[in-house]
Amino acid sequence: MSVVGIGADGWAGLPETARSVLLDAEVLIGGERQLGLLPPVCAGRRVPWPSPLRPAVRGLLAAHAGSRIAVLASGDPMFYGIGRALTEELGAGALHVLPHPSSVSYACARLGWALEDTETVTLVGRPTARLAAALHDGRRLVVLGADATAPAAVAALLREHGFGPSRMRVLEQLGGMDEDCLDGTADTWAHPAGDPLNVIAVDCRAAPDALRLGAVPGLPDEAYEHDGQLTKRHVRAATLGVLAPAPGELLWDIGGGSGSIAVEWLRTHPSCRAVTVERDPERARRIARNADRLGVPALRVVTGRAPDTLAGLPVPDAVFVGGGLTAPGLLDACWDALPAGGRLVANTVTLESEALLADRYRRFGGALVRLAVSHAVPVGGFTGWRQAMPVTQWSVRKTSSTPSGDN
Repeated sequence: MSVVGIGADGWAGLPETARSVLLDAEVLIGGERQLGLLPPVCAGRRVPWPSPLRPAVRGLLAAHAGSRIAVLASGDPMFYGIGRALTEELGAGALHVLPHPSSVSYACARLGWALEDTETVTLVGRPTARLAAALHDGRRLVVLGADATAPAAVAALLREHGFGPSRMRVLEQLGGMDEDCLDGTADTWAHPAGDPLNVIAVDCRAAPDALRLGAVPGLPDEAYEHDGQLTKRHVRAATLGVLAPAPGELLWDIGGGSGSIAVEWLRTHPSCRAVTVERDPERARRIARNADRLGVPALRVVTGRAPDTLAGLPVPDAVFVGGGLTAPGLLDACWDALPAGGRLVANTVTLESEALLADRYRRFGGALVRLAVSHAVPVGGFTGWRQAMPVTQWSVRKTSSTPSGDN
């Protein structure tokens, strides 16, 4: 099977190798727009992708087994394209991929931006909220728009997060005869919906009063909506440091509260995953709002009591327990769910839970630390220290020789 990248310039922009493949194909599969770019001389049977696309891939390919198949893709098939789905279904050895320049390559070429210094965020099939995690003053972003409404949605999100001064350029039909560029700022964006085939280039500029959200754990407490159940900034930074998230890993956040640990785990890398468990329905809704606001709408929120709600969850790489430590069987269930190499971190401020952690430390090892943070506050006409409640933290890495939790 061949996978051929095609641009807005259609047949005219294809090299001879790609044209030969398309001329020889007995079956041509692609989107309606892509198929419409081929001239009549491409005589193969034209089959448009159904919607939703991903569930139909295997069956559609099986229906044409034995035929010479060419699949059309926009730009580079392996860059947010159909190439990934086909590789996962068939294996890389079954495909012959002929890439075309991607829309991001075209955009950077038009703007004079170095591709390696430009971050790409796709909103195709994904919520606009995920863009918030990429907003940092001075950064350059290329946003892949899902349709003609994407530029207005991006401008609204930038304004909401204090990035209204950011310059926006919407590049339409890149590489084609109808290529165009709309220019403005998020604060003043008033262009009507244009071409659905667009990418949005953003020069991120924060307003002077915008809340600064850094790229490392320990966001300001005021970044979160909460009812007091919040792992405070300095303890949160120390906790994420011990949890040590890595790309692609999954966290269980038990007793989510405001969701801050799971949110900041997810912000460390776009491929990180997290499930937070919270028994209070209002807090669970608040966690979802915090995740959206801070750019990680993929956070999965499970409403219910642990350990009952843990059955059936995907195997975690790390578990954080921030509440409910005294619930019967909770620590054992979390420990038993971890594979070898998994990490468990538990925080508490109560003597009862601290006794449980001291016992687990004696049995399983790891590190038992007490975190104490003091803040300077007015004392009459002077300044003194006010200490927050100290937090006892147990952290441990499970090894293949570590006993199970119920021993």
